[in-house]
Amino acid sequence: MVSPPEFRKIAHEFVDWMADYLEQVEQYPVKSPVTPGAILRQLPEHPPSAGEPMETLFADFQRIIMPGITHWQSPNFFAYFNANSSYPSLLAEMLTATLGTQCMIWETSPAAAELEERVMDWLGQMLGLPAGFVGVIHDTASTATLCALLTAREVATQFAVNREGLTGGEKLRVYCSEETHSSIEKAGKIMGIGKENVVKIATDPSLAMYAARLRAAIAQDGEDGFIPMAVVATLGTTSTTAVDPLPEIADVCGTHKLWLHVDAAHAGTALLLPEFRWMIEGISGVDSFVFNPHKWMFTNFDCTAYFVKNVELLVRTFEILPEYLKTNPLGDVKNYRDWGIPLGRRFRALKLWFVIRSFGVRGLQEKVRSHISWAQALSKEIIAHDAFELMAPAPFNLVCFRYRPAGDENTLDDLNQRLLTNLNKSGKVYLTHTRIRGCYALRMCIGQTSTTPEHVKKAWNFIQATAAEMELTS
Repeated sequence: MVSPPEFRKIAHEFVDWMADYLEQVEQYPVKSPVTPGAILRQLPEHPPSAGEPMETLFADFQRIIMPGITHWQSPNFFAYFNANSSYPSLLAEMLTATLGTQCMIWETSPAAAELEERVMDWLGQMLGLPAGFVGVIHDTASTATLCALLTAREVATQFAVNREGLTGGEKLRVYCSEETHSSIEKAGKIMGIGKENVVKIATDPSLAMYAARLRAAIAQDGEDGFIPMAVVATLGTTSTTAVDPLPEIADVCGTHKLWLHVDAAHAGTALLLPEFRWMIEGISGVDSFVFNPHKWMFTNFDCTAYFVKNVELLVRTFEILPEYLKTNPLGDVKNYRDWGIPLGRRFRALKLWFVIRSFGVRGLQEKVRSHISWAQALSKEIIAHDAFELMAPAPFNLVCFRYRPAGDENTLDDLNQRLLTNLNKSGKVYLTHTRIRGCYALRMCIGQTSTTPEHVKKAWNFIQATAAEMELTS
């Protein structure tokens, strides 16, 4: 056991290590170089019978765990989408962990509930959402989207599924683009309609959903006896950050009275910038909206902002009140356990509050605008390069490209796969890949909190040098 004096001493040592780590993170290999099983083999098969000193635990953390960590906070991390931290967010997480509060209802921590309410109001204003949208914090966009589609299911069935369960004859359908995140299909499986009833609509040359084809698919399904229940529009798809045409999709949903959910998990942060508010033209026809401050708004994972237009429908979908949770608070309060799936809830609003207040709206805008400008500059360099090719439009901070030297077109996928492997094995950068119209492409997401233009330039030079070296040795 750790005594209070020991805790104070060790905690100070940990904070010193944390500060050193964040200052020196660039020195680590960005992607962990360990092989499968390397960490597991170092861990005893049985738990210790007696307690061990914290010094031993921390030494093992450094010796065993750190080599198996991929360093998401490195300024050379360009993979996936970012999962950004920042000093104010980290400090808030320390306070949250110390409080250990359980924020399921207002009474279990009034400050947590009311801070969440206010911070979500702030976020809505910062993104330019209409005043009628009300927010709640979830863990991930996958959870928030599942909540949206469960609500849509209940609306479409007049809450019969909640009462009676699925009978197998409902034939409910959800629509999204072929570029939509896999969480939509997963939600179809979880909520009982089946992945085959998640209808994927074709995309145009910019990889955005064809609204006309959506309209046709819904009309045909109606004739075939299906029950269209919801559409998911994506603002910033996972592969390429394509933006679905929200006004046209909202018009389709209005005509057929379908729930319209907007997934803006990554690119929603760009709405902090007035020049990107074109993305939410048509927002008046939207029922729910999600984006992740934990991706590109410098807030520790996990923190997802979910907004709904009709709170009553959301609460009616999830509300359940056993005797042991009945309380008698004074006044009108929000019990957020009724706004989603879990009963237990972390105090996520605190880190969001710290981030917004520490950066300020202008500070957040400056960081996001910089990331976008660096990505645009990189896109221009790729376009101008004889041996590289831009593979998709880059409206935000994600650049999709491939190495395309003169030669056999049939070998390009293998060539770029080897290029990515060599880049990531170096430990100097970390990128990931996707397939665009069947072609293998590298993805470079520029949005880590401490990344600078020099890191982007250094990464681009390294990519070119690695490709040229492969060409010489092939």
